Amino acid sequence: MDGNDIPQGKCPVMHGGNTSGGNSVMDWWPNALNLDILHQHDSKPNPMGEDFNYRDELAKLDIEALKDDLRALMTESQDWWPADWGSYVGMFVRVAWHAAGSYRLADGRGGGGTGNQRFAPLNSWPDNANTDKGRRLLWPIKKKYGNKISWADLMILSGTIAYEVAGLKTFGFAFGREDIWHPEKDTYWGAEKEWLAPSDQRYGDVTTPDTMENPLAAVQMGLIYVNPEGVNGQPDPQRSAEHVRETFKRMAMNDEETAALTAGGHTVGKCHGNGQAEDLTDAPEGADVEVQGLGWMNTKKRSIGRDQMVSGIEGAWTTHPTRWDMGYFDMLLDHEWELKKSPAGAWQWEPVDIAEEDMPVDVEDPSIRKMPIMTDADMAMKVDPSYRAILEKFRANPAYFDETFARAWFKLTHRDMGPKDRYFGPDVPQEDLIWQDPVPKGPTGYDIAAVKQKIADSGLSLADLVSTAWDSARTFRGSDMRGGANGARIRLAPQKDWDGNEPAKLQRVLSVLEPIAQEAGASLADVIVLAGNVGVEQAAKAAGHDVTVPFSPGRGDATAEQTDAESFEAMEPLADGYRNYAQKEYVVSPEEMMLDRTQLLGLTAPEMTALVGGMRAMGANHGGTKHGVFTDREGQLTNDFFVNLTDMRYSWHPVGGGLYELRDRKTGETKWTATRADLVFGSNSVLRSYAEVYAQDDNVGKFVEDFVAAWSKVMEADRFDVKLAA
Repeated sequence: MDGNDIPQGKCPVMHGGNTSGGNSVMDWWPNALNLDILHQHDSKPNPMGEDFNYRDELAKLDIEALKDDLRALMTESQDWWPADWGSYVGMFVRVAWHAAGSYRLADGRGGGGTGNQRFAPLNSWPDNANTDKGRRLLWPIKKKYGNKISWADLMILSGTIAYEVAGLKTFGFAFGREDIWHPEKDTYWGAEKEWLAPSDQRYGDVTTPDTMENPLAAVQMGLIYVNPEGVNGQPDPQRSAEHVRETFKRMAMNDEETAALTAGGHTVGKCHGNGQAEDLTDAPEGADVEVQGLGWMNTKKRSIGRDQMVSGIEGAWTTHPTRWDMGYFDMLLDHEWELKKSPAGAWQWEPVDIAEEDMPVDVEDPSIRKMPIMTDADMAMKVDPSYRAILEKFRANPAYFDETFARAWFKLTHRDMGPKDRYFGPDVPQEDLIWQDPVPKGPTGYDIAAVKQKIADSGLSLADLVSTAWDSARTFRGSDMRGGANGARIRLAPQKDWDGNEPAKLQRVLSVLEPIAQEAGASLADVIVLAGNVGVEQAAKAAGHDVTVPFSPGRGDATAEQTDAESFEAMEPLADGYRNYAQKEYVVSPEEMMLDRTQLLGLTAPEMTALVGGMRAMGANHGGTKHGVFTDREGQLTNDFFVNLTDMRYSWHPVGGGLYELRDRKTGETKWTATRADLVFGSNSVLRSYAEVYAQDDNVGKFVEDFVAAWSKVMEADRFDVKLAA
C-alpha cells in the first residue's frame, strides 16, 4: 500500500494539531495562566547562533554602497512589480512607516526595531497590505549584504533613502536594530476577533478618544493609526482630528509632530482603491503555498499600477507624488472639498473645482490626469484649529517644515531603539534629543568597596536597600529599551511621586544615599544599585552564603531638563508582583500583570520564580506587607517561600479582597497570608515545577546563585554601554 492508498482517517500524520490552524492542548483549560509571553526571549528559533554579534557585522558593512543600491532600487527594479510613476518612493516610505508606526508609548511594544513586520500578525494586517511586495523588492539587497544588515535596519533605511530620493534633507539615520526570528504572537493588539471591527470595542466611549483601552494606540484592529474614512468609517473631520490627536499622543507625538508627519507622509505616494476587496486573495499568512508568502493579489485585475487595491481609497494627495515639495499644503488648503466614493466604495474627499494642470497624472499613462484625494484624517488637519494653524505656519516657512518633518521622521523611526549607545553609523546625529532619554556618562574611578561599606553602615534596613534599587531598575522595558536604573530618574518627577515607589520612604532612603554618592565621587544611580546589591549580599550571608553581586560602575545622573516627564508617566507601575503591589484591583489578574512586567524586563519564567521567592524572603514587599513572606527568617535569602508554599501540611483559603490565608490542616491556625501573585507559583503546573526545584533540599545553593544572577540581570539591563564594550 503506497501513500495514496492510506485509508481516510488513518493517515500517519497529525492534522491541524501542529499547525497554526490547530488547537493548543491548553484550549481545554482557557483560564489557565499562559506563560507563552515569556518565551519570546527564547533564543532557540534564532538561526544565527549564540556567538553572532550584529554590531561586529555592521562594522563590515559598506554603508555607502548599500545606500547606492537602495537609491537605484527606487527606480530601476521594475521587473515583477512595476512602480507607480516608475518610482518606489511611496512604497518604501510606507514599508518603513508601517514598521515603525506600530509603536505605542504605554508599554513600548511595536515599532520597527525588531523587524517584526515580517511575521504575523503585522505582516497580514489590513493596513499593511502590499508591504509584503516592498519586502520582496528589498530581498536582493538583503541577500547581497547578508548578515551585515538586519531586516529591521534595512526596512527603516529604505524609507529614509526614499525621502532623500524624493528631495528631503533627512535628519540622520542609525543602524543597530536586531532582528527577531519568530512572531511576537503574545503582544496584545486588542480583544477583537475580526479585522477592522468597530472602534467602539476598544473605547469606553468612542466619542471620548482618551477612553481607548490601554496600552492600545490604533483605533481599530489591523490599523496603524486611524481609519482614513473617519471614525468607524463615517466621515467627520473634527471627530477624526480628536482621534488622530489621541492616537499620535499614544505614539509619543505632539500636535506639531503629528501635523508634520501627516503632511510629509502624504506628500509622496498615493492611495489604492481601484477594485473590490472581495476580489483579493488572502493576506500573506493565510495564502496558499504557491504564492510564497505574498498576499492581497487581485484575482480580477492585474494587481499593479492603476489596478491596485489596498486601502480602498483611490488617488494621490499632491500634483507630483514622487517629489518632496509643498504641494500637500497647496492642495489641501487652497481647495474646497466634497465627499465622494472611490471605485471600491470607500469614502474620500475630492476637490470641488481644480485646474487640470494641478491634478496628478495617472500612474501608468502621463497623458491622463486623475482627481487628487484627501482622507478624513487629512481633512482633520484643515478643520481642526490647532492643526490648521500649524499647517499655515509650515506653508509660510518651508524650511521650518522640512526640518520639523525630518526630525519627526527620525523620531518615528528611532523611537524604540532606546539610548544612543545602541546607535551605529556615520549618520547618527550628534544632538541629544529629549525623547532619547539622554544620560551623561558617570564616574568609574571611585572606591566601590568603600561605598558599599558606607551603605552597610548607613542604618538603612535591608528592605530599604533592596526595594529602592528594585524600584529604580524595574522601569526598564526591553520593548523600547527605555527606563532602568541608569540616570537615577527615580529621584525626579514623575517617578519620585509614583505610589508604587513609596514616595515618603524613597525620599528618606535617597537622603541617606545622596551624601554617600557625593562624598565618594560616584553617581547616585550607581549608589542606588550598589545599595540593592549590599542588601542582597547581606541577606545571603545571613542565610549562610557568601556571594558578591556583579556590578558595573559608570551610570550617570540625568537632570530634569534631560527628562521628558510626560512620556515617563506612561511607565508608572500600576502593579508589580515582585513587590506584591497593586494600585487597585484590575480586570487583569495580578499574575498576568506580573508576566507582562517580566517580559518587558527580559526575564524568563525561572528567573521570575527565583526573584519573587527571594524578594519575599528578604521582606521587600511594597509597604512592608507580610503577604507571601512565608518564612520565620525574614531578611535572609532563603528558599523558605518555596518550601512552605509546597508544604502539604497547609491549605489555602480565600478571605476576600484578593487575599488568601494559609492554615494548618490539623489545627486550623492561620500561618501566613498571600496574594494571587504568590499562590500562582504553586497552582500553575509550569511555575510549580520551578518552585519545586527551588524547594528541594539539595538546591538551596542553586536558588541563591539563580537569584543573584537574575537580580544582576535586572540591575544591568539598561547598561548598553557596558554590553557593547564587551
